[in-house]
Amino acid sequence: MTLDTSAEAPVPVRTVLQLVGGWIGRLGRVWVEGQIAECAVRGSAVFLTLRDPVAAVSVRVICSRQVFDAAEPSPAEGARVVIWARPDFNANRGSFALTALEIRAVGVGELLARLERLRRQLASEGLFSAERKRPLPFLPGVIGLICGRDSAAQRDVMQNAGRRWPAVRFRVEQTAVQGPYAVAEVIDALHRLDADPEVDVIVITRGGGSLEDLLPFSDETLIRAVAACRTPVVSAIGHEQDTPLLDYVADLRVSTPTDAAKRIVPDVAEQLALVSQLRDRARRCMTGWLDRETAWLEAVRSRPALADPVREVERQAERVDALLQRARMSLDTSLVRGRDDVAHTRARLLALSPASTLRRGYAIVQHSHDGVVRSAAEVDPGELLTVRFAADQLTVRASNDADGR
Repeated sequence: MTLDTSAEAPVPVRTVLQLVGGWIGRLGRVWVEGQIAECAVRGSAVFLTLRDPVAAVSVRVICSRQVFDAAEPSPAEGARVVIWARPDFNANRGSFALTALEIRAVGVGELLARLERLRRQLASEGLFSAERKRPLPFLPGVIGLICGRDSAAQRDVMQNAGRRWPAVRFRVEQTAVQGPYAVAEVIDALHRLDADPEVDVIVITRGGGSLEDLLPFSDETLIRAVAACRTPVVSAIGHEQDTPLLDYVADLRVSTPTDAAKRIVPDVAEQLALVSQLRDRARRCMTGWLDRETAWLEAVRSRPALADPVREVERQAERVDALLQRARMSLDTSLVRGRDDVAHTRARLLALSPASTLRRGYAIVQHSHDGVVRSAAEVDPGELLTVRFAADQLTVRASNDADGR
């Protein structure tokens, strides 16, 4: 219910605290999961600080020594537990705490089952798809490195990367890599590096550890933060057999921190050797091309037309002269043959000419209208006829005398 209060009619502290205690008492018993941040045994009572694995909140837990000792294995700082507890509010002190009735350690099998369910859920959302993964730059200008404070993983990455490419630059963010503060610190470092325009790739690394130690790198909040990054992210967590969920969402997963250094920067010796090989190949290609062009040019220059141009002109002149002689001979032969043909034709014409026949004593009798008389029956008595001889002609009149005159 809502208290009806005012500045003129306030309620005493005891009333407020009693009402708060009543509201909390109505919550009932609950199962609470968290990580033990502090553990103190004082006589027959045990005082625990239970921290949320993601958010930076905690709650005080009080339990009897009997309840604490009944948990298997025995709870210790850093352990993840599930507590069956009753919320209690101390009205006299104004403090809130949970009274533990049962404590259960979260086993490896249960953790693995939870991680597998989370993995399937995130995979169904497409956070692990290959299409989302971006290629790493060939030579990053600045490498963002998220690692533990003064950790061996940091030294491995920086030393091996420096050996491969001495000019490589790092921007290091040292955070907690296990425990209740790890997730929040890694996410904050990730946001800072992702917002830096000079950072071309981000490496999240730590050495190996137990499943519980690597749990922060399977946290759903961290996985979604990595998926939202605009900068490519490399996961270098643990050893080859360790596979936190960060490996699935990262743009590149490497087996060890040392392997991360080999994958994010090229080897300067290998690149120099490659440049030398490419230069040799280019030199050989250019030399071969020049040799081929030189040989072609020599072949062209050795051709008669270029080696002795005057000789070629003379040869062509000789050819023209030869063709001219052949043309003249051909023309002369054609003229002689034509002259002979004309002579033969003239001889034949003369042989067949009526004038030749007339010179042998023959004559041609023609009518007055130039028709040739072919028989006596064609001539009428008294008709004028022309008698043509070889040299001249005369005109006669036809007669049908009995004497034939």
